[in-house]
Amino acid sequence: MVSDKPRILVVGSINMDLVLEMQRLPDAGESVLGSRYGYVPGGKGANQAVAAARLGAEVTFVGRVGRDAHGDTLREHLAREAIHAELLAADEQAQTGFAAIPVEPGGQNRIIVYAGANLTIRAEDVRKAFERPFDALVVNLEISPDIVEEGCREAGRRGVPVFLDAGPVREMDLRRLGGLHVLSPNETETRAYSGLPCGNDEEAALASRRLAEITGCRQVVLKLGERGCFLYESSAGRGERVPGFQVQAVDTTAAGDAFTAGLSTQYLRTGDLRRAARYANAAGALAVTRLGAQPSMPRRGEVEAFLRERGVEP
Repeated sequence: MVSDKPRILVVGSINMDLVLEMQRLPDAGESVLGSRYGYVPGGKGANQAVAAARLGAEVTFVGRVGRDAHGDTLREHLAREAIHAELLAADEQAQTGFAAIPVEPGGQNRIIVYAGANLTIRAEDVRKAFERPFDALVVNLEISPDIVEEGCREAGRRGVPVFLDAGPVREMDLRRLGGLHVLSPNETETRAYSGLPCGNDEEAALASRRLAEITGCRQVVLKLGERGCFLYESSAGRGERVPGFQVQAVDTTAAGDAFTAGLSTQYLRTGDLRRAARYANAAGALAVTRLGAQPSMPRRGEVEAFLRERGVEP
């Protein structure tokens, strides 16, 4: 169903990120002076929820935090973004998810994630969420594979398309995830799950076909960073690369989450996957020009202006 304000359910992780700016990472046993640090709301699921809301979707979020200060802060942040978070529960035993993110000049980062309460999401929370109608489920692998499977089952029973951001790499059988509409891994995840590289368009087509065979999904969208993305449609048996946009990167954290939100939101809005891919490339490009995860997520007007400046229809 095409809708200008699609209803999206996000089931995923929510973390507090500690962003550490530095000239370079220290070697073993070495101390390096950093330049700045700060606490920033993050987590793949929450990033995608915030991005989708800013891009014009009506978003419901299912997740778990600890009963601690970080959890309270993250809950308040979702409320400020007008995200329905009644099913963001507080776990009595686990800490709120946490990530430490060293960022070097040029935007290169490394991410150390502590899952914490993200691994305590309950199946009944997912089932309860589906008491309401949705146009799509967006889910990622920063939570328990059992919950990912539960979300896919519930969506499948209702004919709700599933957009799976296939990161981070997990030990799980993707064959068990029925009902996938779009599978979207990055280059590292593509190699891990398909066993194939995607360094050029020919390789990307082979890897995409393999992922489609494994999962039975309708469409594969490989995230290729500054190269853009590669679209593969199972029914047609062919794919194409949609070029990215050149920008000056500050921090690449959550660029893939902005991409996922842009892809799902615009696809639900237009029904055109290639148009949605261009939109997603723009959202991801804008995200890398800013520091931090959720603060870098762009708004709908920004993405549309960015595309028009480059002669592309939003």
